[in-house]
Amino acid sequence: MTAPKIDDPEFWRDGPDRELAEFRRRCPVAELPDSGFWAVTGHAQITEMSKDPAAFISSKGVLIGDVNREVSGNDSILYVDPPRHVTMRRIVNRGFTVRRVAQLAELVESIAATVFDDIDPTMPVDAIDAISAPIPLLIIAHMLGVPGEDLPTFRKWSDAIAIAATDPTDPRAMAAIDFFGYFNAKLDARIAEADPPEDLLTAITADAELTRSEQLGFCMSLLVAGNETTRHLISGGLLALAEHPDQRAALAADESLIPTAVEEMLRWVTPILAMGRTTACPVDLGGTQVAEDAYLVMLYAAANRDETVFGDTADAFDVTRSPNPHLAFGVGEHFCLGAQLARLEAKIVFTEILRRWPDYQVLDGVEMGASTLLRETLKLPILLQPQGA
Repeated sequence: MTAPKIDDPEFWRDGPDRELAEFRRRCPVAELPDSGFWAVTGHAQITEMSKDPAAFISSKGVLIGDVNREVSGNDSILYVDPPRHVTMRRIVNRGFTVRRVAQLAELVESIAATVFDDIDPTMPVDAIDAISAPIPLLIIAHMLGVPGEDLPTFRKWSDAIAIAATDPTDPRAMAAIDFFGYFNAKLDARIAEADPPEDLLTAITADAELTRSEQLGFCMSLLVAGNETTRHLISGGLLALAEHPDQRAALAADESLIPTAVEEMLRWVTPILAMGRTTACPVDLGGTQVAEDAYLVMLYAAANRDETVFGDTADAFDVTRSPNPHLAFGVGEHFCLGAQLARLEAKIVFTEILRRWPDYQVLDGVEMGASTLLRETLKLPILLQPQGA
């Protein structure tokens, strides 16, 4: 069997779940000499890697493309190993405690209601621009102290950072440079405030243990993690429900299923497709010997369809699935900081949509993105209230 070209963004455009499944069944830990890295597709093997940050380190790269570029000195928390990672994580965790996320519920509900009230449901809209982009963007902007007038630029920067992760030579990625100047000034201003608000920006600036570069790295990571991933979760969830009308009908009839449905959307969509690690020593990974300094790419998208974990229904979209041990947020030391916030946003968004427009229709013209990092929906034409509904 020919190895899938997982380092080619075009490979991911149409959802290559069948190819990944065949590859996973044949060899869940496979070396790809032409690409220069190993592909790890098995759920058990990815879990093992993620729970052993001493053997599988992040400081030499976490993106598929990092195998071909120098990343030393990157101060994003994604690239930091313990014990420094533990310190950095503790600082920013203050903004994502269970209590803090619960306090955000009212804000999320208010933002979602305002966004939905502004839509004419009888006219076709792009769900990306109308729903799935603005809601998480408004929320993370609020948490980072970004004023409303800066939101259009904020989205441009978020998109630029995501593009740079796949292709740093893309001219659109250059817009990310302005992001650092903007937040450098905001960090200075926040430090100078006598009575700063209790938000993420204050948490980042309040601890003297973080360097300025690390503070900026946090802002960048939070922008992408708190915006891009939730955007594509909502878009992918809307599409999945439209493609599985029986599952949508079940949700519309019983809102108590929405929390399990969100977990299934996370598994089904897998907004973050893959992350990499480097072996710090020779390892035995699921019976496969891997040498020191090997680059391994954990393919969450493949692991989330692993039939050894999800059984005969691994390739079925089931909003009642429980338990659902998906890896959409990763596992271990680098478990997604914003997982509870993403869940909260998705629950509120889908509850409100199914109350208002349970019969929404996805129209022709859906466009998926080509990215080795994100399962992107670029265009999602939708009619929220079809005639007669």
